[in-house]
Amino acid sequence: MDSKGHQLDVVFIPYMAPGHMMPMVEISRLFSSHGVKATIITTSINASRFKNIIDGDVKLGRPISILTISLPLMEVGLPEGCQNLASAPDPETTIKLFHAIEMVQPQIENLLTDLKPDCIVSDVLHPWTAYIALQLSIPRLAFSGSCFFSDCVSYCIQQYAPHKEIQLENEEFIVPNLPDQVVLTRSQLPDLVKGKTDFDELFERLREAEKRSYGVLINSFYELEPAYADYSRLQMGKRSWHIGPLSLFNREMDDKAERGDKSSIHTHTCLSWLDSKEPNSVLYICFGSLTRFTKRQLTEIATSLKESANPFIWVVGKVLKSSEDESREEDREEEWWLPRGFEEQMKGSGQGLIIRGWAPQVLILEHPAIGGFMTHCGWNSILEGVSAGVPLITWPIFAEQFYNEKIVTQVLKLGVGVGNKVWKVWATEESPLIEKERIKKAISTVMDDGEEMRKKAKKLSELAKKAVEEGGSSHKDMKALIEELRLYREKSIVQYNTQK
Repeated sequence: MDSKGHQLDVVFIPYMAPGHMMPMVEISRLFSSHGVKATIITTSINASRFKNIIDGDVKLGRPISILTISLPLMEVGLPEGCQNLASAPDPETTIKLFHAIEMVQPQIENLLTDLKPDCIVSDVLHPWTAYIALQLSIPRLAFSGSCFFSDCVSYCIQQYAPHKEIQLENEEFIVPNLPDQVVLTRSQLPDLVKGKTDFDELFERLREAEKRSYGVLINSFYELEPAYADYSRLQMGKRSWHIGPLSLFNREMDDKAERGDKSSIHTHTCLSWLDSKEPNSVLYICFGSLTRFTKRQLTEIATSLKESANPFIWVVGKVLKSSEDESREEDREEEWWLPRGFEEQMKGSGQGLIIRGWAPQVLILEHPAIGGFMTHCGWNSILEGVSAGVPLITWPIFAEQFYNEKIVTQVLKLGVGVGNKVWKVWATEESPLIEKERIKKAISTVMDDGEEMRKKAKKLSELAKKAVEEGGSSHKDMKALIEELRLYREKSIVQYNTQK
């Protein structure tokens, strides 16, 4: 509480996708640990993903709670359980869910009017919250879910348009005016950058909402990308606070095991399997909760893992159905798929552990047996890998993942790519096939020859842990932000009393 005994009151509005919701819940818990009253607004099904962790915080005396709303699923033609992008199997379903999420705005606005919080923290994909915050005369903080680096790359491409001088999709160009030499191809750029799309109006709303916001929260730490944190603030003029790595807020094993959702594998089973392996010998493979690969691509991955001979843990996502699969009834019903006999073979030899569904990723990455992480380059995953001191194999698919890849491979030099160069609008859309030889080469580079990358990763891991401790860069930014919000509220109260 502040000097006047009034507790700072902040409402958190996450977007309904695992990669957005998980760090937002951690931000709310972080605020709560500093004595701020935190209220998370989401649906009951989404709340069930993290309710146990919040209940644990309440038992510790932290001022945190969940308020639930309902999604108008019937109105958009979706089944009751489809309340998160992870449960949308294709672009058509995803678009329907987008519409349903947009339709909850009046419900949340009514709640905000009743709650009268001191601040709103919302995902950037809820641009309307910037305007309700202005109506309520309170600050809105946007959570971007990515890093300073990717934001700077996006800014420089928009400002200088280097890709417009490039004729071929696979031709490389250097992004101008950045602290480091960053190389991309036209094919790795979002469609939005290269021409008109159906999402132009949405992204214009996002940009306008950010301009009207108090500032931006970044899940990063200064020591990881100092030049880009400075560039964002000084060159781009953004008000921002780095408060990560947020995953390090989870200190207890139970919190790590249930982070983001309930694990589909017993934690003891997973850790016991890892205990039987040599240090730095196991490759961990996970492409997030949204990415789907075809059977052909899954076969290439499976074959490369088998032939590389490294022990591995593979979090297998749901299969992307092709038109050929849809024509066969047994394939239409099949959500998870691996080559016939592969799982049994890997289990029998002890080489591989297969996990379907949600995995206790932070616990796995922190285990000393893990020597590499093959990832889709979602920022949460990259930061979790860095925090655990693990080098990366990068396989970006969509969103800002190709930008994120470049901080790993070209700036920090903590990993290598499998060679995907084609950006896709949807994680549930088929990507160009990456053949097993390219995958095996990337695995070998990290697992067999990656000692230098591993040393860099370990050093950054130590800096990440220091950043969130008392006196660390992220801890100081968090305290400074809370103090600023308190001063903002006190100033508002004085102005209100003066006008009365």
